[in-house]
Amino acid sequence: MYRNPMINLYTARIETALRFYRDRLGFTETFRTPAEGVPEHVELRLDGVTLGLGDVDAARRVHGVDASPGTPGFALVIWTDDVDGAYADLAAHGVPVLQPPHDSGNGNRNALVRDPDGNLIELVAKINQA
Repeated sequence: MYRNPMINLYTARIETALRFYRDRLGFTETFRTPAEGVPEHVELRLDGVTLGLGDVDAARRVHGVDASPGTPGFALVIWTDDVDGAYADLAAHGVPVLQPPHDSGNGNRNALVRDPDGNLIELVAKINQA
């Protein structure tokens, strides 16, 4: 009955969000509408997860949804092999940082950054245990 779940993230600046998720985090664009010009909706994939980026004005006009980007109601968790390196790279590219890399006490190393709309992105890696 249910299939193909996708996270749809509303954004006030879709092209900026697209550059962040595609160019900084490595998502691959798989769909956009309209196909030409500034998109109102873009779908991206990374390791089997589909992330939709929806323009807040289009959400209001098409669906009657009054979206408020940046409210920390969720965090997109992205696993990486090197939290410190990923955090440093994102910070060097002007990504807003919230919490530097730290050991979380459960065998993980974590850091928090924000996407261009202020949504939380949690970077996670297993701590190397020798």
